[in-house]
Amino acid sequence: MSHWQAIVVGVGGVGSASLYELSRRGLKVLGIDRFPVGHARGSSHGQTRVIRQAYFEHPDYVPLARIAFQRWRELEKRSGNQLLRQAGLLQVGPSEGRVLKGVRRSANQHGLEIEELRREQIAKRFPGLRVPKNSVGLHESQAGYLLVERCVETHVSEAEKLSAVIHADETVRGVGPRKSGVEVITDRGRYTADMAIITAGAWARELLKELRLPLTVRRKASFWFAPRDGSYRVEATCPAFLFETPEGFFYGLPQVDATGVKVAEHTGGRTVVDPLNVDRDVDAEDVARVERFVRSCVPHLETPYREHAVCMYTMTSDEHFIIDRHPDAKQIALAAGLSGHGFKFVGVLAAALADLLIDGKTDVPVEFLSLSRGSLS
Repeated sequence: MSHWQAIVVGVGGVGSASLYELSRRGLKVLGIDRFPVGHARGSSHGQTRVIRQAYFEHPDYVPLARIAFQRWRELEKRSGNQLLRQAGLLQVGPSEGRVLKGVRRSANQHGLEIEELRREQIAKRFPGLRVPKNSVGLHESQAGYLLVERCVETHVSEAEKLSAVIHADETVRGVGPRKSGVEVITDRGRYTADMAIITAGAWARELLKELRLPLTVRRKASFWFAPRDGSYRVEATCPAFLFETPEGFFYGLPQVDATGVKVAEHTGGRTVVDPLNVDRDVDAEDVARVERFVRSCVPHLETPYREHAVCMYTMTSDEHFIIDRHPDAKQIALAAGLSGHGFKFVGVLAAALADLLIDGKTDVPVEFLSLSRGSLS
């Protein structure tokens, strides 16, 4: 039974960042995942993720977003890999809808630059996008997208350079406190450590049964469409985009490669009972909803879709993350329930988790994401 200074359970988005963060602080770290690094069985795949600062969900995310941008740039510099592209983000919807009201609130509270655009201005500047009647847009020029698999792989490779060890294709059966640390039991053996971070994604509820976390896993589908012209390329100034419509919230990313333009629905999604056996076949209703949005608002794309992928959102009851120490075992920290909008923050969340374990406190403003908040029930 080997002993480590720290063990990270789950090496996806937050897990890979935590592995790197603990390693750069000089700890001997083991990362364990039931799948290979950069796999497509969880929540950290699908080519791209939007990164933004004018956060409609809540202004408290803005300070975290600012640190997150810095962390990604630092990782790029250290690794030599391009991870973040600031292509901008256009958010569209009713002026008094949830998205635009939330964007304005965050921007006003934190002094962020956003540009208000009318329908005709959007049509002229971004000819590949069509804004519905009674909707307007807010453009955040500093936003953009992350190359998600490359981000995970870069965090892991940089951690390995610092002597971290990865055990892939190994399933964790349980994590429990000991008098002077933790014990991790897997399908291959037992490990002990001074501390552990649990970042198990869709499997968090299973590994943390005693906490009875209010988590629901949803199946989410993304689709890639062939463009009719070059209007969706970053070089053509196409931004990432998110539309609030009567049917749901839909988003898309600029064309990254020959696969096409990624478009997906942020809302909705079927409940997943077993994350190991999520249905990865094409769902006719998913296709119909996304293709209706494409034909209405992204008209220079060809339908039907060209490629598709399925991932999972692990949702909390209030759709905000859980970042905290285990209430009964302070040598264990956890990140859970990123609710479909957490990947951009993984570097800063990893820093907060490391602080909590090593120092017992953190200056990273994550108090609103604690287990004890009143809205988590």
